[in-house]
Amino acid sequence: MAKLSLIRASFMAAMVVASASANFVSDVEITWGDGRGKMLDNGELLQLTLDRASGSGFQSKQAYLFGRFDMKMKLGPGNSAGTVTTYYLSSQGPAHDEIDFEFLGNVSGEPYVLHTNVFAQGKGDREQQFYLWFDPTLAFHTYSVLWNPRQIVFYVDGTPVRVFRNSEGAGVAYPKNQAMRVYASLWDADDWATRGGLVKTDWSQAPFVASYRGFVADACVAAGGRPSCSASKASWWDQRLDSNGARKLKWVRDNYMVYDYCRDAKRFPGGFPPECSLPHD
Repeated sequence: MAKLSLIRASFMAAMVVASASANFVSDVEITWGDGRGKMLDNGELLQLTLDRASGSGFQSKQAYLFGRFDMKMKLGPGNSAGTVTTYYLSSQGPAHDEIDFEFLGNVSGEPYVLHTNVFAQGKGDREQQFYLWFDPTLAFHTYSVLWNPRQIVFYVDGTPVRVFRNSEGAGVAYPKNQAMRVYASLWDADDWATRGGLVKTDWSQAPFVASYRGFVADACVAAGGRPSCSASKASWWDQRLDSNGARKLKWVRDNYMVYDYCRDAKRFPGGFPPECSLPHD
């Protein structure tokens, strides 16, 4: 507790407001795709497209160290097998940190798979996958990451679907020292995305389109290698799940989880990673 309080004190000393404004023109830049990414509606909407030649992507102009990140997304309809639509945070380099939302496409009539992962100091392999309880192609839904020194929580429309706790005391690396930008992309991954690569991308369905709006980053901006944030903007700093959130998390895990690395004994014949024996909430 004392250590966390010390970290908080050092972060809050700068007292700099750090919040993205939900306008893509001011907050992000399209970084690849040769025109396949477009900002529309005066920057309120951003669309990424994928065709046989290329996908597309964007990243935040700011890098952050801890915060709450919200993005509204509407995924492409129809046969999206082989495609991956992403929204994630990442630092750079071989020992990078990363927090992933990835949406794995599927054939018409079958649901998208929500694929989540957490990397710390270059180590990932912490995949959990879920079906969603709605059709993500019909309307925009909000996908959120809460990242503070205690835990990482993945939310879908305010419902927690995954918690990754800071378990450094058990020898588990945790993302806490590297600033991360927010990224999004739409790309072809038919070598693995749908049924392990058995179902390939049907290019007659191209171009595939994913839509983004409502990006909000209530977060500590990293500047000059150090984070700065405002105490008034840090309601998420000590946030953890309450009893209602814990019930919702259990509901999702009981009814919509389709893969958990902590249950894959064939993958870890020598024993599960240490975080697998710790509480989820």
